[in-house]
This record gives sequence, C-alpha cells and structure tokens, in this order.
Amino acid sequence: MEVEGEVLQFEDYFPSMMEGLGSEGFMEELCQGFHLLMDVEKGLITFESLRRSTWQLGLQEMGDDELVWMLSEGDLDGDGALNQTEFCILMLRLSPGLMEGPKQYWMEEMHT
Repeated sequence: MEVEGEVLQFEDYFPSMMEGLGSEGFMEELCQGFHLLMDVEKGLITFESLRRSTWQLGLQEMGDDELVWMLSEGDLDGDGALNQTEFCILMLRLSPGLMEGPKQYWMEEMHT
C-alpha cells in the first residue's frame, strides 16, 4: 500500500493470485476475505464490521467517508451492507489487473 497525498493506493495482487491459485482457489480466498470482514451475527459486511477490520488490517487511517463509499460501491441490493456475492463482485471490479489484464486466461479458467 502506498499513500500519495490524501489518496490510498493499493498494489493489485489479484492477477498473480488468480494465476497461482487458479480460479477456484482464488474464489476461495475471496470468500475467506469476506468472512474476515463480516459481522458474524449478520453474515454481512457492515459499516461497523468494516471499521473494526481496518484496525486489524492496519488501515485505520481510512476515514468513515471512504468506508461508506466502499459499502455503497458494492451494495447492489440497497441494504447498506455487503453479502458475499456483492463483496466478490466488488473485489473483481476494483482489480484493474483482472479487468484489463489476461482476461482470456481467467475467463477460460472460470469456465473449466
């Protein structure tokens, strides 16, 4: 992670993870990430569970506005939280390497 001014920039490891783990292993890793961030009682990633997780991940400098943006960016059903499917879709959308990189590889990999 790099901090440039006020903007956090993250290195995109997803393409190399997809290549190394294969599509099934990669999706399992995303699901594990979801479980680390979710509110156990609700089975969803909520603002509160995300705020708690920022401390565990060393990202406590993220402001509430950024967390709200992350939730709203992925919240497809409008409930204010992320279910596992919404989380996985958001993670894939936010990975420029997967979206711009070797699409053919991972698209074929997902269908095998």
